Amino acid sequence: MKVGVPKFDSLSVFFPAYNDAPSLPRLLRKTFEVLRENVADYEVIVVNDGSRDKTAEVLGQLQTEHGPFLRVVTHAENRGYGGALRSGFAAAAKDFVFYTDGDGQYDPSEIPRLLELVDPGTGLVNGYKLERHDPAHRIWIGRIYNYCARLLFRIRIRDIDCDYRLIRRALLEKIQLTSTSGTICVELVRKLELSGCHVAEVGVHHYARRHGKSQFFSNGFAGDHVFPAAAIVGATGNSAVTTVIPDTPLIATIRGEIGIA
Repeated sequence: MKVGVPKFDSLSVFFPAYNDAPSLPRLLRKTFEVLRENVADYEVIVVNDGSRDKTAEVLGQLQTEHGPFLRVVTHAENRGYGGALRSGFAAAAKDFVFYTDGDGQYDPSEIPRLLELVDPGTGLVNGYKLERHDPAHRIWIGRIYNYCARLLFRIRIRDIDCDYRLIRRALLEKIQLTSTSGTICVELVRKLELSGCHVAEVGVHHYARRHGKSQFFSNGFAGDHVFPAAAIVGATGNSAVTTVIPDTPLIATIRGEIGIA
């Protein structure tokens, strides 16, 4: 925290985690260092989304270390990324809610950069990756997903695929999130933008994965959601798309998940 700058009033930080045991100790210790220096009233929540590794044991040890400032929400079965986010939002008790993934690809030391952009009308501060450090195929698919989401929903933020977000909790209480998959990011941002709140953006660093592998492909999200996103654009009759693809049950399901009639 800069000298003479008051601490941020109230913040919940949460991490959705699925088989992230190796990354959580370092991630949480760094997070608590940042919060002690920059936030007056804070809590940290980890949503253990049915992990099959030693995530539960690691979190138990970390709770002993950090005491009541660390809470754990446990899903007996994996509910998907959207389910994990919805549980994290529901558990958060402070005025603002920040979340990012539990795999350590983003640095919690950059949280103050988001806090500095909050004013009385701010509802969302969204990060955008200054440079993405992922395998080429993930970068390519991320670009397709980002493009389709922006084209279909007219989302204004530059990087829907950057899960480094600070949100006013009062707004979260006014919107209803229904998605259980990664499409929740589109649903969340779209509904926040439609609320009329001020949205700010700031560049953040993205790092190569140190442990494990992305759930993006292993849970079928890419095949079930990203590639059909192009089909959704066509099916909606968007004038920017020349190929019109007939509606299908899959397309209808995805459209329903993110709030399109």
